[in-house]
Amino acid sequence: MSAAQATAEVFVMAFKSLKRNQREAVLEKMLADDELSADFTDTLALEARLHQPRQSFRQTLKELNIRV
Repeated sequence: MSAAQATAEVFVMAFKSLKRNQREAVLEKMLADDELSADFTDTLALEARLHQPRQSFRQTLKELNIRV
């Protein structure tokens, strides 16, 4: 387990040990932060597309009607 994974594990365990209203307060605080909120949005978008078929960059440009 890497140091980053170990840190994440400790953080998640600590978060799970909080009472529901405390977890909600932490989440609200994190989502109110512009940087963290953008990180969450990006991560969720990537996760949602994780199992979609891949296509080439050129095909994507073609579908978006972008000429290079």
